[in-house]
Amino acid sequence: MTKILTSIFLGTLITIGSAAIAAGTAADPVVGTWKLNVAKSTFKAGPALKSQTRIYSQSKQGILLNMKTVGADGKETTSQATYHLDGKEYPVTGSLDYDSLSGKQVDSNTAEFKLISAGKAVGTTRRTVSEDGKMLTVDFKITDAKGDKTQNLMVFDKQ
Repeated sequence: MTKILTSIFLGTLITIGSAAIAAGTAADPVVGTWKLNVAKSTFKAGPALKSQTRIYSQSKQGILLNMKTVGADGKETTSQATYHLDGKEYPVTGSLDYDSLSGKQVDSNTAEFKLISAGKAVGTTRRTVSEDGKMLTVDFKITDAKGDKTQNLMVFDKQ
């Protein structure tokens, strides 16, 4: 009986290990849908956003971010990027302020990004998922094409 249980246990372990290897890397804790909590966020330059929803998904192609934003003026924008946290540059569509990004993993819950426009760094973002996985904090700093600097500390709730 002990040999049978040991065989089952080892078989299960091998199956789980193989699945983890096949998947490549563990899922990033940011994967999921996040809604901006305006009341908990801080907007240092200009009026607060009305809303923002971030949907992160993960596949072999990388992490896909689909971000829908409604500005203080009521205008809606959608931006999208697929990236890896490997320090390489990846294109961004839909953003008026930057056209690519490069990101690196800081720890299991934190990543830092350089925001790039026409080959020049114009900003940074640091995103951190809380230990309980229920809150995402994004520290966003950018200088726009006019030279205006913005720094927002945005807090998102997991949906």
